Amino acid sequence: MYEFIKGTVDFVGPEYIVIENRGIGYQIMTPNPFAFTKEAGKEICIFTYHYVREDLMALYGFKNREEKALFTRLLNVSGIGPKGALAILASGEPGQVVQAIESEDESFLVKFPGVGKKTARQMILDLKGKLHDLVPDYFPNLFNSDEVAATISQSTEFDEAVLALKALGYSEKEIRKITPELKKENLTTDQYIKKALQKLLK
Repeated sequence: MYEFIKGTVDFVGPEYIVIENRGIGYQIMTPNPFAFTKEAGKEICIFTYHYVREDLMALYGFKNREEKALFTRLLNVSGIGPKGALAILASGEPGQVVQAIESEDESFLVKFPGVGKKTARQMILDLKGKLHDLVPDYFPNLFNSDEVAATISQSTEFDEAVLALKALGYSEKEIRKITPELKKENLTTDQYIKKALQKLLK
């Protein structure tokens, strides 16, 4: 029903954020609400999933379409509801989750809240081989074992650099193209930004 909502981050809580748009405050459940703390008072675009059941109606939000797509696929797994899917995304990077499913790494999947051996096996049975076409641009090297570590490794410095690049007007698609090469190095935020700009301006 709602593909995305653009508005100002009005509130950040432990379970949800509130996006104000034209006088209406939308309560949106997100994997990690505090990831939006730095954007409080700023206008953002958040991709949403409208979940409707007899006893529940809620909006779930994500920073990009790929997170949203993985969330909806997780909902199709028997034994995983919206809270469980949200907890999985909150506890691990999407790349790590997809990699674990593709490599049938049950020991990694059971580390997520609410995921036991039975659910982990069900995730693998239901989703293995069905996620590569879902996020090929987001995880360009996910199925290349030589670069898995570079793809899934994350750092505060890198995340801050990405936010800075977006603020400068670069699109997610442009940033994704240089992400694998940048993540091979452990740099400060400023160094990541400088190196990224060098590559983007070529």
